[in-house]
Amino acid sequence: MNRIVLLVLLAFCTKAIQASNPLGGVWVGSWLTAPTAMPLKDGVGDRTFRSVAHLSLGGTALRVELTNQFGTTPLQIGSAHVGLSAGAGKVQADTDHALTFNHQATVSIPAGSYVLSDPVPLPVSDFADLAISVYLPQQTVTEPTCHEYALSTTYMEPGDATTQTELTDAKTMTSTCFLQSVIVQSTDKKAAAVVALGDSITDGAHSSLDTNHRYPDDLAVRLHADKKTAHLAVLNAGIAGGRVLYEGHGPSALERFDRDVLAQPGVRYVIYLEGINDIGQVTRAASPERDLTAEDLIFAATQLVERAHLHGVKVIGATLTPFGPKIMPNRPGWSRIRPLIEQYNEWVRTSNTFDAVADFNKATADPQNPQTLLPAFDSGDHGHPTDAGYKAMADSIDLSIFR
Repeated sequence: MNRIVLLVLLAFCTKAIQASNPLGGVWVGSWLTAPTAMPLKDGVGDRTFRSVAHLSLGGTALRVELTNQFGTTPLQIGSAHVGLSAGAGKVQADTDHALTFNHQATVSIPAGSYVLSDPVPLPVSDFADLAISVYLPQQTVTEPTCHEYALSTTYMEPGDATTQTELTDAKTMTSTCFLQSVIVQSTDKKAAAVVALGDSITDGAHSSLDTNHRYPDDLAVRLHADKKTAHLAVLNAGIAGGRVLYEGHGPSALERFDRDVLAQPGVRYVIYLEGINDIGQVTRAASPERDLTAEDLIFAATQLVERAHLHGVKVIGATLTPFGPKIMPNRPGWSRIRPLIEQYNEWVRTSNTFDAVADFNKATADPQNPQTLLPAFDSGDHGHPTDAGYKAMADSIDLSIFR
C-alpha cells in the first residue's frame, strides 16, 4: 500500500475513533438493574419518574440507558434529565443535565429494545448517587418495563417535572421503571465490570431500603478500598424469583445471560448465584421442575460458563446459601431441597468448572446447624440474609480473583 494512502487512512481512522469517543477514556458499566415486565396500577401517561442510581465506579462523563424491553408498543419519552441526587427525590441544581438521544430531546423506544443517551460531560465520583428523571407523555403502556424489587425509592410526579430540582406532588414506590443502566467514562484504561447474576439474594431482598446494603454493593466497597481492584465496577443483575431453567419472575438465567451479562460494557467477571428458586419448584406438583436434579442445574451452569468464556469473561461460581428452618416442613418435596442444595454446592466447590469459587454457603451458615442461616444473618424467612449476612457474603470473596 502506498505510504501516503496508508497515512491518510490512519488519520481517518483516528478521527473516526475520536468522533465516537470525543471525551476520551474507557466506557464501562457503573450501575445496572435487570428489567422485567411489571404492571403499574396508576398508569404511566403524563408522568415523570425520578429514580436514583447508586454508581459503583466514577468517571469524567456518563451515558444513560432507557428501556422498553418488555413493551409491546413503542415507548415515547418526552424528556429526560440526569443530575447528582440531593436526597429525598431532590437534584443538586448546578448538576442538572438534559439527556439527548442522537442530539434529540425526545425519543421513541421500539418494543423489546432500549436507547442509549448521548454522552453527558458530568464528572461523577465512585458511589455517587444520580437522580435520573424520565417524562412519559400521555400514552398507553400495556407492559411497563421495570425492576420491581429495587429497594430504592422512585418518585412519580404528574406532568413533566424533569427540570424541577424538588418534586412537590410525588407518589413513591420501591421499583425502578424504564431505566436500565448507567455507563461511565473512566480515565483508567484497566476499568472493567463485575456482573453479579442471581435471584432475590443477589437482588438484596430484605436488605434495608435506600441504603445499598446488597452483597454486590458491599463487594464494590471492598474492591475500591484496595488499590489493585479499585478500577472495577460492580453491576447487579439480580432478579427476585429468578430461575435458571424456566421463566420465573422474569426470564430464565439461560435466556437473559447474553443481555444482562455479556452485553454490559467492560464486563470481565460474573458472579453466578442461581438455582434455589429452581430447587424450590420440587415442592410444586404442577411445576415442570418437580423432578429437578442437581445434574439439571449443573448442565445450565456449565452452559453459562462456556458462553462466558467465549467472550473472555471469567465466572466465579457461588454456592447456594442455607435454606429453611432447622426442621423442614413434613410436606411433599421438602425433603429433597437440602440434598439438592448440598449436591449442587459440592459440584461448585470441587468440579473446577468455574474460574473461582465464592463459598457463600459457608460464609452464612450457622456452625451449630450448617443447613440453616446463622441467626444474626437470617432476616426472618430462613432464606434471605440480613444486611450483616449480605456483608458476610461480600467479605468472603477472595479479592485476588480480580487482581
